[in-house]
Amino acid sequence: MMKSSFTIEPMQAKYNRQVSQLLVHAFSGKFSPLTRMGEGDLALLFEELLDAFPGEQSSQRVVAIHEETVIGTLCLKWKPGAGDDTTAPLPSARLSEMRELARFGRWKVFKLLTALHVLSHEPQDGECYIADLSVHPLHRGKGTGKLLLQWAHAYAVCQPQWTFLSLHVSGNNAGAKRLYEQVSFHTQEEQHRLLLYVLVREWQWEYMILPLEPTEHRAGEESL
Repeated sequence: MMKSSFTIEPMQAKYNRQVSQLLVHAFSGKFSPLTRMGEGDLALLFEELLDAFPGEQSSQRVVAIHEETVIGTLCLKWKPGAGDDTTAPLPSARLSEMRELARFGRWKVFKLLTALHVLSHEPQDGECYIADLSVHPLHRGKGTGKLLLQWAHAYAVCQPQWTFLSLHVSGNNAGAKRLYEQVSFHTQEEQHRLLLYVLVREWQWEYMILPLEPTEHRAGEESL
């Protein structure tokens, strides 16, 4: 099958709308039943969340761009370092934007934020965590997801403090698991999470890791 040609760039605010639509394509099956929101409203809500919270210092989101269109996105997270400012208050403009979320319905927003919080993972020492990976439906099966994962691996091996990449995948998502195995992830632990079943009807999860070998770190540093 023909592969997409694209570039991988750091996330910018101008991509928020397209990224929010990608996230809905990937996760509406979890969040639409929970919030009882259509995909259009859910995408608008994600866009406002991206506007209000552009990212933490201990994270990096990238986008795959094909012909000026975002066709994929991936977000990495890691444990905050001693120099990271994780306690700074939100500017008043951000608080104002958060108040605007009430127009979607306070209970719907609360349920979505609760689910996002429960789904979140706090990386440990040495861990670089893939928080999400989304590819546009028209570009799936063309190598976009695999190349984003390979970018994440190349990025991680340049950071000597990290010893492994990690992610979670639903036990019901066999296609995603095969993709991760193609780039050498393996299941470290099978988890059963009652709260996530209550929220998004997903009971079984697999925690997968990809160890980063010391020789890879040296090669990554030499390539810089």
